[in-house]
Amino acid sequence: MMKRTKFYRSRWATRLGIVACVAGLAGAGCLEPQDGDFEDAEYDDKAAPWAEGSAEALAILAAVNASDTTLAVLRNEAGLASRPANNIVKKRDGADLLPGTADDNRFDTLLELDKVPYVGNVVLTALLEFATERGYYQASDISVIFSPQPAGSTHTARAAEWIDQAVFSVDVAMYSYSDAGVTAALERALARGVDVRFVFETARAEKNLTGTAKANSKSGRLEQLGINVRYVNKIMHHKFVIVDGPRDDLGAAATASVVSGSGNFSYGGAQYDENTLFIRNSPELAAAFQGEFNLMWERSREFSLDDDLPYNLSTVDLSDMEGIADDPNLQLWLTSANMFWQPGTPTTFRTDWQKMTVSDEWVAAIGRARSSIYVASGHLRLKPIAEALIAAKQARPALDIKVYVDQQEYLSTSGAAEQAEELAACLAQADGDQDVFDCENKDRLFAKSLGEAGITVRYKTYAYRFNAAYAVQMHNKFMIVDGKEIFTGSYNLSINAEHDTFENSLHLSGAPNAALITAYAQHFGLIWQTGEGKLAALRARISNDATIPLVFDPIALTWQQVRDLRALISANCPLADSAEYRQNPAAHKTCPRS
Repeated sequence: MMKRTKFYRSRWATRLGIVACVAGLAGAGCLEPQDGDFEDAEYDDKAAPWAEGSAEALAILAAVNASDTTLAVLRNEAGLASRPANNIVKKRDGADLLPGTADDNRFDTLLELDKVPYVGNVVLTALLEFATERGYYQASDISVIFSPQPAGSTHTARAAEWIDQAVFSVDVAMYSYSDAGVTAALERALARGVDVRFVFETARAEKNLTGTAKANSKSGRLEQLGINVRYVNKIMHHKFVIVDGPRDDLGAAATASVVSGSGNFSYGGAQYDENTLFIRNSPELAAAFQGEFNLMWERSREFSLDDDLPYNLSTVDLSDMEGIADDPNLQLWLTSANMFWQPGTPTTFRTDWQKMTVSDEWVAAIGRARSSIYVASGHLRLKPIAEALIAAKQARPALDIKVYVDQQEYLSTSGAAEQAEELAACLAQADGDQDVFDCENKDRLFAKSLGEAGITVRYKTYAYRFNAAYAVQMHNKFMIVDGKEIFTGSYNLSINAEHDTFENSLHLSGAPNAALITAYAQHFGLIWQTGEGKLAALRARISNDATIPLVFDPIALTWQQVRDLRALISANCPLADSAEYRQNPAAHKTCPRS
């Protein structure tokens, strides 16, 4: 190991231009402990360069508190001069200068360490380098897998790999789940003694099954492995996993691993357009996700196939994120902030309809856009978002706004008229502000309105009629603003997501996340051009072939192109609009020419 230059900083030495104990110039006296340094010397009280609770702060504290970080190690490996090294050891080990004894006083905060005489930002920087070499610190590591991917490269395959690294705990919050590889990884984790907890949306319906049907359900099979499966009374739409999270030790936030995104751990999740983040070395995000899981787990309901499975609660209170840095480049917005429960109903979540926690953050970001807004969302049914996009375009006509949605968001001219009539009828009967809010927000499609306001909208189109059996959905839920910030997660753009569902939307910005944001922007460019150049060939097949495709390779189309394509199919295949084809679309992926 290369020996570092030894140094220290003090206010008076800096003021006088004196630098002592410089490598190659230090005399023997610099190596001797100097009595009274801790009590009398001035210290550099400038704020430390890292926030309390950050990965850097936790790593530095872990390194200096380690019993094998002796005075000699601080001098020879960390490269500190005698005064800061000596004062750190005296403060930490107490009067006997022996680690592991009753008078020890370990450093609890970075500020406490920073106040040690002759310890300032330069010394802290050296200690971070030392902590890195000792393995206590790695820079935040956030990567993304965009779906679909070939087998072996899917988000579920990597999630299984991360679960295989679990030592203590795995917490799963999943809307839809069926992945055999992840199940096998969970089974291996259980065999190692890892505690696994599972909040599963499907359990909310499967709880009503009985006997063999309940035992053979998805939830039942998980419980038979030894996993306690529970559910909440609201829709649980998260798709995240926490490996070795801060359940019982806040310090575990620095080393926890988190998987989260738009993709379920299911067959559809591997086939749809999705994005899944893999997060390490981010205490703030690990603690935030753990806090959300704890909230649901503590107020969950039992699936009850095996009532003897342990119901283990976390012992660390993460409700206020105390001790975890507030990194302005990383924020996790949660719809649970809109929810509450009343005394006597601890497992019943209710909604404050006036709160729009996640929507408000998206709207604010849209309002500060100056060059571009790119939205990829399976749905666009949230009035505040639609209005914010339209207002941004009107205020700045040169603003490059592109919105890519699933074909489910297509609204015909007649459908739009019917929607307007339903809204008018609802408002006519509204009694009070909440009724008006419900009328204006629920079950309304806004993509067509965006297009009419001059915003470029494309629909991922893959069938004459949507059906989940064959749909290859545009299932992303992300927005990129000015190429500098991104929102992504499980959050659908709908009032149902905001008020009746547990959702997350992760906001990333700043230089540390620039490469990741660029990756999202590049991916948006790719999916924006889905099926480019294939429309003419598809129209030719519909016009000339004996068998007309009703399900086809996906193409990103404008509203007018979707309308024209549907009209062409209908003209060449009247059967497509028959009751049989409407009621059983999965059985009719093609149509004979009439």
